[in-house]
Amino acid sequence: MFSQYHFTAAERFTRYVQIDTQSDPNSTTAPTTEKQKTLGRLLVEELTQMGVADVELDVYGYVYATIPSNTHKQVPVVCFCSHIDTAPDCSGTNVKPILHKQYIGKDIILPDDNSQVISIKDYPYLKEHIGGDIITASGLTLLGADDKSGVAEIMDMANFLSEHPEVKHGEIKIVFTPDEEVGKGTNNIDLNKINADFAYTLDGGEKGTIEDETFSADSARITVNGVIAHPGYAKGKMVNALKIVGEILAALPDNEWSPETTEQRQGFVHPVAIGGAAEQATLDFIVRDFETANLQQHEERLKNIANNIVAKYSRATMQFEVTEQYRNMKEIVSQHPQLITYAEEAIQRAGLQPKKELIRGGTDGSRLSFMGLPCPNLFTGMQAIHSRHEWIGVKDMEKAVMTLVYLVQIWEEKS
Repeated sequence: MFSQYHFTAAERFTRYVQIDTQSDPNSTTAPTTEKQKTLGRLLVEELTQMGVADVELDVYGYVYATIPSNTHKQVPVVCFCSHIDTAPDCSGTNVKPILHKQYIGKDIILPDDNSQVISIKDYPYLKEHIGGDIITASGLTLLGADDKSGVAEIMDMANFLSEHPEVKHGEIKIVFTPDEEVGKGTNNIDLNKINADFAYTLDGGEKGTIEDETFSADSARITVNGVIAHPGYAKGKMVNALKIVGEILAALPDNEWSPETTEQRQGFVHPVAIGGAAEQATLDFIVRDFETANLQQHEERLKNIANNIVAKYSRATMQFEVTEQYRNMKEIVSQHPQLITYAEEAIQRAGLQPKKELIRGGTDGSRLSFMGLPCPNLFTGMQAIHSRHEWIGVKDMEKAVMTLVYLVQIWEEKS
């Protein structure tokens, strides 16, 4: 089926990454950066040229589209979703994608900063791409494979289906979201426009991987209220809130319970921001665990640590606030086992070995699942994300496109 097809994913990807779509965690607008719509407009133009229906870029920066069913069967409506923004962690301005043809297994020295070296020692997955083509940035920016690779692969799937009407499938929905990297990817999404039964995000890594489990996540804020006084006459009067939050930080364990000391299914509590002044200061944390019930245990432990510190200062007070962020998608996805079994079969048809993995983080799929749209995550091939070493293998991108095409076929066949 694919022997005569000219894949377009890599070509599209190299165009898309040159458009700066970095989101802004400090912005209060939606989308957080207007420049994300620049890519959105290009995607609308390309989808329209393919003949895809109901193509729209809305005011919030979401792109919606529909590939109509071409079968007489009643097939569940399946949606494919990727995010168009790139992470604030590393510059996404003036990205210069470089195609390294027929990679020979040596270190890749990035030309715009020779200190940036992508090596097999650091990235052993490169071994699987010897002889194939690899795309990197130039050394000064991230590449943007997270998640423009997913965007390009969904677009290539749409292109393939437009050129091969003989491939039977049900109605397919496409949505590209802004602001995923700053935790706002589904804040303004319109599920009525999507109107799908099931969904898959394309926001994963190595070829063949399926991720149906994420962290459950809360944020926690500790606010410490001290007592302010003129520093020249503060003896016996001042209680410095900044010093108290410093003590709270120092009281956290240094050999467990943190991102830098945990792996696999271990949860953690992670301080992410400190602010304020001597009179009042705040500590912000993220709390993560694969078992939702464990979040409360982590939060109680953190609260007790803080209370014990604050209690040493008779006139200091403290508030402890918890905000729900997202929950483990597995709680929803596991109720629909065909989502995973069909994806595994599609990956096998593409000539790969399926690998189920968990995400030590969250995706748009986490929130979509709990909004009523069960949504596991599929591979794209992206590697070393959020860094200047970011890279992707062209063959992995093509395998992702094949997987999507086979996946919509399987949904039709089994309906």
